[in-house]
Amino acid sequence: IYQKLRNTLIEKKAFYLVLFVGIALALMNFNARMSEAHDDSLYIEAGYKYVHEFPHYYYTANAPMYPMFLALLTLLFGTNLIVFKLFSMLFFIAGGLLYYKAIDKRVPDILKFFVFTFLFINHLMLYYSSQTFSEAFYMLVQATFFYFFCTYNFGEDPISDDLKKDYKRWLILGLLMMLLTLAKNILVFGIAAIAVFYFFRKEYKKLVIAMVSFGIFKALYEFIIGLVWGDSAIQYKSQMSILLNKDPYDATQGQEDIAGFIGRFTDNIGLYLGKRFYQILGFMDENFVSREMMEVNGEVITKTNPASIFLAIIVLVLTFFGLYKAIKNKQQIITFLLLFAGTISFGTFFVLQARWDQPRFIMVHMPALLLGISYGLYEFFKKDNFNQRVFVAILLIATGSMFISSFRRGVKNIPIVSKNLKGDIYYGYTPDWQNYLKLSAWCADSLPDNSLIACRKAPMSFVYGKGKHFYPIYSVIARDPNSNQSNPDSALAIFKKNKVTHILLANLRIDPTRYTGDIINTVHNIAIPIAQKYPEKLRLVKTIGETEEASLYEIRY
Repeated sequence: IYQKLRNTLIEKKAFYLVLFVGIALALMNFNARMSEAHDDSLYIEAGYKYVHEFPHYYYTANAPMYPMFLALLTLLFGTNLIVFKLFSMLFFIAGGLLYYKAIDKRVPDILKFFVFTFLFINHLMLYYSSQTFSEAFYMLVQATFFYFFCTYNFGEDPISDDLKKDYKRWLILGLLMMLLTLAKNILVFGIAAIAVFYFFRKEYKKLVIAMVSFGIFKALYEFIIGLVWGDSAIQYKSQMSILLNKDPYDATQGQEDIAGFIGRFTDNIGLYLGKRFYQILGFMDENFVSREMMEVNGEVITKTNPASIFLAIIVLVLTFFGLYKAIKNKQQIITFLLLFAGTISFGTFFVLQARWDQPRFIMVHMPALLLGISYGLYEFFKKDNFNQRVFVAILLIATGSMFISSFRRGVKNIPIVSKNLKGDIYYGYTPDWQNYLKLSAWCADSLPDNSLIACRKAPMSFVYGKGKHFYPIYSVIARDPNSNQSNPDSALAIFKKNKVTHILLANLRIDPTRYTGDIINTVHNIAIPIAQKYPEKLRLVKTIGETEEASLYEIRY
């Protein structure tokens, strides 16, 4: 009895220590600015549109549920960036705690605490804990589903296929499954993983009940949004068309064929398992290049770094070994989590263009992957005391690497976030971004309300432009394939049709870490042909910055 109480006390102390350290690191790494990736700004703008354009606006991209939540916050607090970020931190904490509860007493304690520690001290988890990307929100939705699914299927009173007895629990699972697909569209692969899980357990009736329950809530949701939003709620259309294109920003290159999707799959395995996996753990430099672009006989091709392929194979071997051990030892919860994460990851590798290469796509599945890999190693090294010490050393090295990386980032971030919270909202950005965002704010303050400015990062301009809408430019419009620039007459016609009044030209760096003179020239390739053919049609209105400047031009039709 004494030993049991002692172990319980030690476990509680370890739990609160990890939780306290995680919250402290999250505060040290708190980011009060918007990301240059701009997707986080896109969600905020979508939330604003839900409030101010209801019911004529519906967000149809990759995470429709999160902007709905931001819309509720917008109703309560207005477009308040700090409030949004504080809610992300609450999602981060709640999601980590629910994940812990989902696997508590169902996996070996050392593995449980390794995954729990990863959730609270990993630098990328901490980064998204104060961002308005959908990742923190999704991690909470995912952890909530895991908690109920694991409790119902692996608890003391497993869910049965008797609907009279367990219809409430099946309805809860169906609702949570539907919410998963709204938190991230790619989670349709997760629904397939649930079906596969029941299939291999030969629980065919449970499989049918789960899919029917999910289908009921999905159909109800589709009916409601069709009734409320009508034609503006045509889901997935815009995103699916982008995913099918060879180039997500240039539809003129045509749609991907089967060979292209296979190429995406192999490229993404190298990117996410051979690079991002190790970077997230702190074992690889962030500047490591896993894919190189080169021109051969006038054609641009990509070549995967052999090191990425080798490192990806290591991850795959360790993951499948962990899955094998889990199946063999009837560790059903680890089997399910690996099946769930693996199915979604492989689906992601197939459908996403490799050029996106964002660590968050694999980060959300890292807890399950690490649990599976560490379980395989745990089984491999448990033969004697020496091997067990080797296993503990591996976990300590991984944990130490993550903590050092997060602590260093936090120390560097403290003076930045301090100035941001004191009112210097541009501090921490490089000069190119400072000039761009300051000019966006100037447009909101100085131009007429009916003005519409074309720019490269419209959602970020919206946030720093105090709610003023900008016209987004994601690719060169009316592009001439010979010059890769716009046809000036066609570009002007498109701008006039969309009531664009100004163009914002910013010298945003291609390499964000240093100024090389190479810039993102998408908008320049539209404006330059117009200026060359019709110099009188573009009038300089405002320039901010002496170097890496941003300039605003009025269009005179």
